[in-house]
Amino acid sequence: MYDHLGLRVKDLEASVRFYAAALKELGHELVTHDKSSAGLGSGSSTGLWLSADEATHTPLHLAFSARSRSAVDAFYRAGLKAQGRDNGAPGLREDYSPTYYAAFLLDPDGNNVEAVCQK
Repeated sequence: MYDHLGLRVKDLEASVRFYAAALKELGHELVTHDKSSAGLGSGSSTGLWLSADEATHTPLHLAFSARSRSAVDAFYRAGLKAQGRDNGAPGLREDYSPTYYAAFLLDPDGNNVEAVCQK
């Protein structure tokens, strides 16, 4: 649905640690990184850009597809280890749909980051 997303973050290094750890579990990696920005994706395709910005922002909700429920669990564990904060442990969200398995974390800037498997 999208080509790429860009997030402005207060602490680029903290955000790189968080997203690199959590998204690795979903098959993504750090593709590029310099003092003002970083890009994550798979191969040479960069789908998430992080840009350093000290300004205040409105938190967002990002939902990443996971291939399996175990990948959702791994995303959650890795994100917590990388200083993410719990915003909903892995589990079924039957109020969304009978097969909606998701976990939610808050990133270093307070964005709600979700991994979801709908199988």
